[in-house]
Amino acid sequence: MGSVHPGQTKTSQRLLVIHNPKSGQGSSGLDQFLDLAYDQGYDLFVRQLDSDNPIDHLTKDAEEFDAVVAAGGDGTVSCTAHALQGRGVPLLTYPAGTANLIAQNLHLPTDPQGLLTVLESHATCDLDLGELSAGGRTVGFSMAAGAGIDAEMIRESEALKDRLGVAAYVVGVLKKIGLQESALTLTLDGRRVETHGVSVLIANFGLINFGLPIAPGIDPADGLFTVVVLKGKTTLDLLPHLIDSVRSKLGLGDPAFAERLELHTCRELILEADPPLEVQYDGELMEATTPLRARVLPGAARFICMPPPVETDPQDAEIK
Repeated sequence: MGSVHPGQTKTSQRLLVIHNPKSGQGSSGLDQFLDLAYDQGYDLFVRQLDSDNPIDHLTKDAEEFDAVVAAGGDGTVSCTAHALQGRGVPLLTYPAGTANLIAQNLHLPTDPQGLLTVLESHATCDLDLGELSAGGRTVGFSMAAGAGIDAEMIRESEALKDRLGVAAYVVGVLKKIGLQESALTLTLDGRRVETHGVSVLIANFGLINFGLPIAPGIDPADGLFTVVVLKGKTTLDLLPHLIDSVRSKLGLGDPAFAERLELHTCRELILEADPPLEVQYDGELMEATTPLRARVLPGAARFICMPPPVETDPQDAEIK
């Protein structure tokens, strides 16, 4: 997942916290994290993300801070990362949403003390971002964007997230009995591919809910998207892909149902679908349908990540 840079040893003093109060279920421990950071001598500047305070306004002076904390769901983290693109400001993903897939992919702890420890390590990694355009609007994404059944699943799960948490996404997809396949035209770095499917996922990170891999070999630091076309007629047709994800997670060999998926890599994608497909990015509905355009922004986000393991001199190790 790209190189980890240890960073400086000094303690950062000025911390900008972008908080989305509508994210998650109110159990993220953010108040405790802020108390711990204050006790460690950080100067805290907390700003609330809402319709009256867009992210570009909240981050306009981000270079004046030693780091930025994005406290919310994946959509909050992604819009903050996109606003900070290319500015070299370290960004800590604080998992305060429902799925928190970006934090999972970065292997971050979930407790306030653990997250503060990661922040104080100053370890960073420069990772790719995605930029998505559809319906006259352009947004950034870190995890994945897509069109089709994944967007429908998100819409179906909205009313259930407060009660079921991440399980709402599973219930959302199971509510769809029949799936509508679309005729798809994918233009991948100028190369045109005609196919069909119920969903097209544009993946930057590789792990989805429950730590399951989307597809093998996805690297958020390689300057490429992995484009996954999912085929099927009913929700039961999605089960083989789930089985293959579990097999991959457990190291049980090559996919057994590879014919259900079509995989491509590219730096830029134009997707057209007939009938059109609804569009999402990092768990947020775009409120638009295909056609869409997505492009990679290589190394555009500087994420605070887990520090590299400390190497022990074998001569210093005690021989048992």
